[in-house]
Amino acid sequence: MTVARRRPVLLIVVDNNVALNVLHYSLFENNNTVHIHIASTVHLQDILFPYIREHLEDHLSTHWEEDECKQDVHLLKKQIEEDMKQNRACAVHAVDQTVHTDEEKAIREVVDNVLWQMAADRKSTALKQLQGHMWRAAYASGRIKGEIYQDVTPSIRRWRGQGLKIYIYSSGSVEAQKLLFGYSVEGDVLDLFDGHFDTSIGAKVDGRSYEKIAERIGCRPEEITFLTDVTREAKAAEEAGVNVLVVVRPGNMELTDEERAHYNLVTSFNQLESMGRA
Repeated sequence: MTVARRRPVLLIVVDNNVALNVLHYSLFENNNTVHIHIASTVHLQDILFPYIREHLEDHLSTHWEEDECKQDVHLLKKQIEEDMKQNRACAVHAVDQTVHTDEEKAIREVVDNVLWQMAADRKSTALKQLQGHMWRAAYASGRIKGEIYQDVTPSIRRWRGQGLKIYIYSSGSVEAQKLLFGYSVEGDVLDLFDGHFDTSIGAKVDGRSYEKIAERIGCRPEEITFLTDVTREAKAAEEAGVNVLVVVRPGNMELTDEERAHYNLVTSFNQLESMGRA
């Protein structure tokens, strides 16, 4: 009796600490871990986030009466209401174009809230949607481009040549992901990816998110190896039964001695090669 091999799947995760992280579906029978080099891919902290801080007020002033901007502000207002219910600190207690007659004041409140969320490293859907819309315009105009480390695309192309499917899971919106890789310094490289996940499926620090992703791509959590540079995400993935590798790259948060002892560490895409090949 011939046993069919499982279809290999990679789930690549791009988070706000600019690491390219990977969820890897079992490639070989009796071996559910393929060592794949994962590293920082894009300079979010250096380019994309500063762009939001610098251009946010102008963006709101220009588009305030447009439906898309109104929807962005509406989501921010809903997020604030949820924060207040959960007794979370919040910089703004009311954001709504229909409430304020003073447009300048209303815009200032939105700016204050967005900057507060960014400073707190919030990953709310409302924040990510607004950021995505701003980045879309910036990418389309050529003002910014997604910077990808040189070893990333050759590695992904090699994996795809081996039959791997590759997905992105990010705290940034699906739209923002597509912009980053669609307007990269290497051109449009969206053809490298088979699909995208964002926080609409769940937070990256919630183990249930990884269970949902496994179900969505048709595998079991224990058949996945997750690579991340954020140990809170690593912990959540482990709790879901996912195998974990932690990526160590320049500029990433320093790991504790306990974390270094607990997790398997990688520092380069070139370190991640499939193992167990007959």
